[in-house]
Amino acid sequence: MRILLLEDDKETRDYLVRGLTELGHQVVAESEGKAALARTLAEAFDILVLDRMVPGLDGLTMLRLAREAGCQSPAIILSAMAGIEDRVAGLEEGADDYLIKPFAFAELAARLGALARRPPPGERGDAQTLLRVGGIEMDLVRRTVKRDGRTVDLQPREFSLLEYLLRNADRLVTRTMLLDRVWNFGFDPKTNIVETHMSRLRTKLNEGGADNVIRTIRGSGYMIVSGGQ
Repeated sequence: MRILLLEDDKETRDYLVRGLTELGHQVVAESEGKAALARTLAEAFDILVLDRMVPGLDGLTMLRLAREAGCQSPAIILSAMAGIEDRVAGLEEGADDYLIKPFAFAELAARLGALARRPPPGERGDAQTLLRVGGIEMDLVRRTVKRDGRTVDLQPREFSLLEYLLRNADRLVTRTMLLDRVWNFGFDPKTNIVETHMSRLRTKLNEGGADNVIRTIRGSGYMIVSGGQ
């Protein structure tokens, strides 16, 4: 899943980014509320993880403004403010869950999984957790991929790469977009990291002689096509 994390404490932020990334999630981290709000309104996230007391806009105000602007991504508040009135305020401002600090990472991971299984408002129940393009089926909750019924074992980065391609099926995806969205690089590392992972992903998807579903658009980028080549 693509997760926005708002946390101003560097040690906690680094800990959460590391843990969530190890679970295969793509994490975009911000330390200040206004920056997090701008990100939320400009990009698509599957879940928002928001600390409450942060500089600029506090987490609750940031969430309320995001909701007013139409953001429907599930949100969980992380806060040391543990009173009943604090938790009620969090839920009333639009949060779907409220986790009190200090917390166990395993509990946070479990709650994120529970939020991901909820059907998004006004959409099909499997629209957010199940991606299907052609014969490829990706389960975002179970972290599984199948092609024509065959299980495809992917490394976390390969999974994130395929997820981004599936979410943008039949659209051109540039190398810069992949570096930004899959690797969180705001720059070109001048390596063949994208090409290497793309080659491995294709090899796994095409095992057994299946058609190459990922096209290379020479000089532009890549496209996963719903009808194959």
